[in-house]
Amino acid sequence: QISRGASGKDCAESKATQAKRQATMTIKGLSLAELGGLICQTLSDHGIGAVLSGGSCVSVWTDNEYSSHDIDMITTTLASHYELAKALATLGFRRIDKSRYYEHPDSEFTLEFPSGPVMVGDEQITEDRIYNLKTRMGTLRLLSPNDSIKDRLAGFYHWKDRQSWEQAVSIGRRHKPDWVNLKRWHLNEGEAASFERFRKAVEG
Repeated sequence: QISRGASGKDCAESKATQAKRQATMTIKGLSLAELGGLICQTLSDHGIGAVLSGGSCVSVWTDNEYSSHDIDMITTTLASHYELAKALATLGFRRIDKSRYYEHPDSEFTLEFPSGPVMVGDEQITEDRIYNLKTRMGTLRLLSPNDSIKDRLAGFYHWKDRQSWEQAVSIGRRHKPDWVNLKRWHLNEGEAASFERFRKAVEG
């Protein structure tokens, strides 16, 4: 005699519940890069592309010399906050009111979705320039070290944020910059005179 098991729908719901519980359990204690990788992977599984940007990238590329409690993700595909909230809910994140911020009860990090596109100053980052960093929780998509330098320098040149300058220098000392590319970027940003100053700060 063949016994009757749970229906296909019941099985699917049970597996979905188990997956959500497991994901929620793994959040606590994850580094920014690991959590970012998990978020990128989860969003990708729901058909949503996203890229880590801003100060979050500085934290990754400086080995947390500059720590951040914000995870800034810019979507690279059209996605409403309803779709984002639905995907992130599988990890236990909830949207804060109707804002662009999300939080998790077991994480110190706040997740934010600034408006796109992905820019470093006046330069737009194309898909082929997005850096893929593999973590044990999934592949983190983020600005490359060189583009993170541009992002920080833009903050300094346009808003006179001194810490952004220091962060750019710190990244440059850890990851060899593409000086030809950076010189061209400085020219396009109208900061040609600042290029040699930055290079000397990095190279000492």
